[in-house]
Amino acid sequence: MVGRRLLRKMYDRLLRPTVHSLFFRELIVQTRNFGAMTWLGYPIWQNVLDLWTIQETIALVRPGLLIESGTNRGGSSMFFANLFDLMEHGEIVTIDVQRLHDLSHSRITYLIGSSTSKEILEIVRKRAAACPGPIMVILDSDHARDHVRRELECYAPLVTPGSYCLVQDGVIDTLSAFRDDRPGPLPAIEDFLRSTDDFEVDTERCERFLITHHPKGWLRRKPAGRTSTPDLSRELTAAQRGGRK
Repeated sequence: MVGRRLLRKMYDRLLRPTVHSLFFRELIVQTRNFGAMTWLGYPIWQNVLDLWTIQETIALVRPGLLIESGTNRGGSSMFFANLFDLMEHGEIVTIDVQRLHDLSHSRITYLIGSSTSKEILEIVRKRAAACPGPIMVILDSDHARDHVRRELECYAPLVTPGSYCLVQDGVIDTLSAFRDDRPGPLPAIEDFLRSTDDFEVDTERCERFLITHHPKGWLRRKPAGRTSTPDLSRELTAAQRGGRK
């Protein structure tokens, strides 16, 4: 029994992180960093495991407004819009410096410009002010540390208590394949968290499927009177009991 416990500790400390890292690197190579993924035929450059966690979170939060920086080829905003269609609730504002698609949907507003520009922020803040909530934010544009930190400064205050700001692609700072793109989102997240008591990392969402493109990326705005993140599995069970299966 003692030998088994010792072997388990050795595995958890030494082998487990190595196995996860090796598998993750192979998965990125195999999928070309998920570059060929599609949603209903639309390119959706996303890690599909993370995408599943996103849809679960959207179903639980039921945002009236989802703000996305980094439209790219438009598949992710279409994914969100189709989820909102199923829920019969919610709108998306998505932002990019250029339009790389010809998509349209009645729930999506496409904005062209820098996510941190005065003009774009004015439009987004007006939309947020008119939304009764909840409001959720997904940051997936320029992943350079300073830009992400500026986005957090601009968009985190728009997140309603109990909802989320998801900062994508902190994997840049953890996986060797992306070392040329560092510093990326992860140090920006850590700096942001040092500057505020309003947000916390939802570790269970970040680690749900063992590998993720968004380490420490799920930032939950604390509800008034609550000091810790609720258990994700309990939330899902409660939602199912409430009829959302």
